[in-house]
Amino acid sequence: MLNKEKLALVALVGRPNVGKSSLFNRLIRKREAIVDDMPGVTRDRHYARVEWQERAFVLIDTGGIEPLPTEAEGGAFPRQADLASRSVVVNGIQEQTWQAIQEADLVVLLLDGREGLAGEDYRVAEIMRKSGKPVFFVVNKVDGPELETRLLTPFYDLGAEFLWPVSAAHGYGVETLLDNLVAKLPDHPTGEQALPENTVAVACIGRPNVGKSSLVNQMLGEKRMVVSEVPGTTRDSVDTLFRRGDNAYLLIDTAGIRRKGKVQEKLEKYSVLRALSSLEKCDVALFLIDAGEGITEQDTKIIGYTIERGRACLVLLNKWDLVRGDKKRQKWLLDEVARLTRFMGHAPVLTISALTGSGVGKILPTIDKVYLQFSLEFTTNRINRILQKVTDEHNPPLYQSRRVKFYYATQVGTKPPTLVVFANYPKGVPPSYERFLVNRYREELGLDKAPLRIFLKERQRKNYG
Repeated sequence: MLNKEKLALVALVGRPNVGKSSLFNRLIRKREAIVDDMPGVTRDRHYARVEWQERAFVLIDTGGIEPLPTEAEGGAFPRQADLASRSVVVNGIQEQTWQAIQEADLVVLLLDGREGLAGEDYRVAEIMRKSGKPVFFVVNKVDGPELETRLLTPFYDLGAEFLWPVSAAHGYGVETLLDNLVAKLPDHPTGEQALPENTVAVACIGRPNVGKSSLVNQMLGEKRMVVSEVPGTTRDSVDTLFRRGDNAYLLIDTAGIRRKGKVQEKLEKYSVLRALSSLEKCDVALFLIDAGEGITEQDTKIIGYTIERGRACLVLLNKWDLVRGDKKRQKWLLDEVARLTRFMGHAPVLTISALTGSGVGKILPTIDKVYLQFSLEFTTNRINRILQKVTDEHNPPLYQSRRVKFYYATQVGTKPPTLVVFANYPKGVPPSYERFLVNRYREELGLDKAPLRIFLKERQRKNYG
């Protein structure tokens, strides 16, 4: 069902390590954002839908605000010249946070009740007021009513008319906060829409630093993600809904996947799991390979994850501008990709440069073609005619001196198209014949750009007692 509801945007902001991601998870009722004691864990804007009392809004989790000296003096949003003095990652985090505030219809400023009022809180509160947005001053780590007076009193110095005590860890005060928050939401928000029907979910995957975030930015035409040369900049999977013509896409930028032996930090291990879990909810995976480095063993393993999860895939040779004019190198790269991805030959291969935009315009039309095949349904009659034709061409093997028989087939799912073939001895069908069956079905059904799954199942034998 198409949902045309326009949702308000609520930005969750505050200093580093005050519990923003914990409150984010509490409000959306699942463990979506990474929670860790390390400051700076949340780097990109992170969106999720929240429903409460028959109202809905989009909540944005952000990186911690660290005010610049010029902000303390003037209270304005940071200037590019001020941001230039910071490290590239810190710059990016701050830029994304301020962009989230400017996008939002309402801001929740989270404060640390246990740590108490800090000098930075005064500066952040002043900046929030000058943003022109409605602001909820929320004091976290207040675990019960007996702590309210002692922990809340210092924060009234910020000039807030109301303070909302909550415990993100234990849930205290969260329902009251939500009741008042949804009552304050505008009737005509400027936020983005809920997912339309038939939205194509697209995940960008690959090793760290192959250009995933740069590609997302290039496709969206805006600086939506934090982009830097530091591997591991993208810690969370970040979803962005956008449209091109009549088609809607949910673009997912994910953390880079490293070899298991090199993933030491608890935080990075969790990021890898999040990247792999993004494959579960996507329809099409954009798998990026660095043309400057060539395809690696780790690349083939990542593609293997994609195949295991039955996702459609585009192989993108990124940084193609690095080998421009070197025909020998180009041919070698394409041959290597073909050789090492032969087990998923249906995946289209495109050469692109996320930096310059070269070839990026081919991606969405190719996704549309792949998704069309990925979603196809076929009649049972057609599926069984193909089964008869294929088994006539190549008889099924013998199993324990008996011929394997295929009785009938039926489609049981889409995304990817999934068939069940009933046989007398499914365990007697060798992998080579299964591959033959899959390949012939793909040829007959015209699935040259999408995967096909076939499961063999034993037909129930009649029991005569």
